Amino acid sequence: MKAAATLLAAAVVATPASTPPDWYGAPIAGDATLAIANENAFARPIGTLPVEDLRRFTFGNRVFNTNWVAAPASVDAFDGLGPLFNRVSCSACHTRDGRGRPPEEGQPLESMLIRLSLPGVGDHGGVRPVPNYGDQLNEKSLPGVPAEGRTVVRYRERSGKYPDGESYSLLVPSYEFADLGYGALPSNTLISPRVAPAVFGLGLLEAIPESQILSHVDPDDADHDGISGRANHVWDAVERRRELGRFGWKANQPSLRQQSAAAASGDIGLTTSMFPQQDIVDGQTAAAAVPSGADQPELRDDFLDKLTFYLQVLAVPAPRRGSTTDTARGAALFAAIGCTSCHSPTFTTGDFPAVPALAHQAIHPFTDLLLHDMGQELSDGRPDYEALGSEWRTPPLWGIGLTAVVNRHTRFLHDGRARSLEEAVLWHGGEATAAHDAFMALTRAERHALLDFLDSL
Repeated sequence: MKAAATLLAAAVVATPASTPPDWYGAPIAGDATLAIANENAFARPIGTLPVEDLRRFTFGNRVFNTNWVAAPASVDAFDGLGPLFNRVSCSACHTRDGRGRPPEEGQPLESMLIRLSLPGVGDHGGVRPVPNYGDQLNEKSLPGVPAEGRTVVRYRERSGKYPDGESYSLLVPSYEFADLGYGALPSNTLISPRVAPAVFGLGLLEAIPESQILSHVDPDDADHDGISGRANHVWDAVERRRELGRFGWKANQPSLRQQSAAAASGDIGLTTSMFPQQDIVDGQTAAAAVPSGADQPELRDDFLDKLTFYLQVLAVPAPRRGSTTDTARGAALFAAIGCTSCHSPTFTTGDFPAVPALAHQAIHPFTDLLLHDMGQELSDGRPDYEALGSEWRTPPLWGIGLTAVVNRHTRFLHDGRARSLEEAVLWHGGEATAAHDAFMALTRAERHALLDFLDSL
């Protein structure tokens, strides 16, 4: 692969890409594209949403932004928080429907969480819950209930240089745990730090026919391009069988409804009809004694349905084409150095009865929704169904350039270690080594053009 990367880099430098790809300039999300670039750019419904559906959207927005409270409470429709949890609402992590970030060194996690597990054999990718802790570290709790612990994030700086002499630096994170409420974590505990991803455009990803996604699968690299995308097949709590995973950092959820229900359970401590048991494990006796919410399940089905609908119909902001930046050249370079091998630019949605307005749309999310080996430096060492520790689902790139406007930061990758889009590219390894090396070999002007293109999305 190293030789392939060298040849690719040399080809790009020798014959600089100049003609933008045919997808450049097309509506990025079909009719679901919205020309908006302010702090609410991720939080608006699609423009083609029928008027009669706006009420469902508005109520789903309320569920997304509501701060849940402990039971019993006068607002019994929104009680049942905890007893162990990470945040009190969906929006606390996905602020303005956008991307979370890691904490500054020494600060608490606010829009990030830590997955936990032990090595093992089983349906969930050969892992098992950690005794006394389960599969996620809950850092907050109701009064009288010990929290599970506190994550301490530290960083060290690592410097490097491009072949042309320009310098860069990367942050290398490490994680420790303090104030553990239920005993020491076993020495073989696997951890996976994950920031909250943005949630707009997800209905369109759900509407992509499975056959289109699977057409990109190449587990044995039959075409010898160094890219071997794999599908994750995960447990569907409704169908009671394995289905294609689409959502989550490792594509470990098959649908938006299940993704929402799982987050309600694991992050807020709310029961649902899909996950009716409190997220409490043996040994957490004080948590087990806390009263449940008045409604059972605590997140009622009609609330979950409206929350799911809300997530399905959030529009995608249109790209911005700056007059002083060569975004078209950057798009050509993005394709030329192989980024589109994983960040697939184009799909067409199929029939989608849940939201007919999202059906049959040509969209450009820049993801294949598949798992790719990103190398050992980005590995969390923790399997997730069929995903290996070094494998991550290709994240969509649409709207990524508005992160600073909406969320007031520019932290990227699954753990937010990258402080810019440039650093995110530089962390790419594994299957992305050829594209990484080709990016390194570009001239400074070419690198900046490619980054300008990403920033325009």
